Amino acid sequence: MATDTAPSNEKPTYRDLQVGDPAPWFHQNSTSNPQFHFETAAGRYLVLCFFGTASDEIGRAALRTFQEDHRSLFDDDKISIFGVSADPSDESENKATQSIPGIRHFWDFDGKVSRLYGSVPQNSTNAQGSVPMRRFWMVLNPTMRIRAIFPFRADGSDREEVMAYLRDLPPVDRFAGFEMFAPILIVPDVFEPEFCRHLIGLYEKHGGEESGFMREVNGKTVAAHDPNHKRRKDYTIEDQNLITQVQRRIIRRVNPEIQKIHFFTPTRMERYIVSCYAAEDGGHFRAHRDNTTKGTAHRRFAVSINLNADFEGGEVSFPEYGPRSYKAPLGGAVVFTTPMLHAVSKVTSGRRFVFLPFLYDEAAAKVREANNAHLGEGVGGYKA
Repeated sequence: MATDTAPSNEKPTYRDLQVGDPAPWFHQNSTSNPQFHFETAAGRYLVLCFFGTASDEIGRAALRTFQEDHRSLFDDDKISIFGVSADPSDESENKATQSIPGIRHFWDFDGKVSRLYGSVPQNSTNAQGSVPMRRFWMVLNPTMRIRAIFPFRADGSDREEVMAYLRDLPPVDRFAGFEMFAPILIVPDVFEPEFCRHLIGLYEKHGGEESGFMREVNGKTVAAHDPNHKRRKDYTIEDQNLITQVQRRIIRRVNPEIQKIHFFTPTRMERYIVSCYAAEDGGHFRAHRDNTTKGTAHRRFAVSINLNADFEGGEVSFPEYGPRSYKAPLGGAVVFTTPMLHAVSKVTSGRRFVFLPFLYDEAAAKVREANNAHLGEGVGGYKA
């Protein structure tokens, strides 16, 4: 079994995560993605099984429990499970296998995830040694807070106990005992109908360009394109007079709601774009967060203002808080903090036109400027 050891002059110290704590975010090599960002899996119950290695009977028994005996529990809708392996032979000899939907594995050979979750000592090195890995199951709720922890037991009774616990979990949208609502703001009448028509007219006159999304690659924020992840076209407003008109409406009608609910005063805006999710393009945006790269870390609030209503689909949802989706009224806004996981469903009829700025403040502007060094080629720099 792969084990870590602490330096001989130090007592091994394990991180002590407890029920109710937020689960740490990380990215790690996995069976489905060499850089799997764990936080993107929120919105369902998540199980982490720190089985360590499939080279002994304890690890193999844990794998059999969820990969064979109780396979039907894991569907990616209600529950997903991730095995965490510290043994390279589990990958090279195909001992732990992915099975979609529902079952994936992290190849944690550097111990990053195991240290983060308290499976190996925080002061350990990646060497064979005398400090054993603590093996356990951890269950997270859809908002990625720890719901239950089941240490492995010598008699293996933990395995059936965990599976019984998972079978009895309430529906995802009632994980707290009642229906959850996303902590968002709905602000009607931000843009007047004629102003909405004007913005749509600009898009139709000039057309839009396929837009991508930001991704962190080798420490740099770069633009990426993947039509399976996002399909949308954008027109960028450059007329300063029109930009001023937009700003005034946001300041008068959106800022007061943010100040009232969040005790935060936006002073800056990023992006002046009219976007189009079109049915003919399969317009959509899969679940993502808006501030997870160095180049986007300054963003505090996202604003989504619908410019028309004659479309089907294209609704905004927040998977961590259930399956409910939201369609703002014509000229109305959905406002939410950028760390919230959100998605835009596929437009099935017509075209959804929307204005999509980000809001932030002076402190965040300094963060944005400081992160210029982390911007990749083609991502414009910023001066506060």
